[in-house]
Amino acid sequence: GVHPASWAGPPIARLFDRHLPVWRTVSAELRLAQGIPGAELWAAHQEAKGEMIEAVAGLTGTRLDPDVFTIGFARRSTAYKRGSMLISDPQRLRAIAAAAGRVQILYAGKAHPHDGVGKGIIKQINDAIAAISGEPGRDIRIAFVPNYDIGVARTLIPGCDLWLNTPEPPLEASGTSGMKAALNGVPSLSSMDGWWIEGCVEGVTGWGIGTAAEVRGTLSGQRLGVDASEAHFQRDAQELYSKLEHTILPLYYTRRERWIEVMKSAISVNGSYFTTERML
Repeated sequence: GVHPASWAGPPIARLFDRHLPVWRTVSAELRLAQGIPGAELWAAHQEAKGEMIEAVAGLTGTRLDPDVFTIGFARRSTAYKRGSMLISDPQRLRAIAAAAGRVQILYAGKAHPHDGVGKGIIKQINDAIAAISGEPGRDIRIAFVPNYDIGVARTLIPGCDLWLNTPEPPLEASGTSGMKAALNGVPSLSSMDGWWIEGCVEGVTGWGIGTAAEVRGTLSGQRLGVDASEAHFQRDAQELYSKLEHTILPLYYTRRERWIEVMKSAISVNGSYFTTERML
């Protein structure tokens, strides 16, 4: 669980203060977020996005567009979190952005000093940024935010439009960044592992990659072999790309009212439930 009063971004917190007066001390009050006018929720989100864009510009020199769909991926860099999945097929990603709508991707996170694989994933992400940045006129922009910490997270998470999590099941212990995102009305696209097995209502609170049944079938604690892991990676990557292209981007760009309903459900279903109040 996460602490709502600590992790709701300032524009979202002010919105809750107006419509849900006791949300700071009674987490269940957030279930009433369904009644918040959609226009007000969208305005608060865009304000949070503007604050995030200013912070990213200051930290990276990259100026993002507030009208472009923005995906956030920020967490410890290590092998099982599969941080390179979204950029594993650059041609497919470019084709999706050209066909379904422009995409901005924000990466952040650190590797343990002794985790060579984790450091390699960060290098792979930055190499992809350099390659895409060198191609003018593309529909994708990527930024890596350095020195990720709690302060950066409090600005980054509320300003994203979608929170991405791609752990290799069943290795995710929890996934609290997704809970923080939900609290801010940011839906998740995530592997069915950790908290998302409980939190995912497909198309309502966000979208899943894989199925919960598959995870339950691997909960013996045995890791997949190298070949099986690679096959699983490729299958999950294709599902990620497919949901972006055919479901998520069209919803965001062409059915904005329906997208806002998903934002409301992220708050009312997940933000109200996965809290430190429940945990304690």
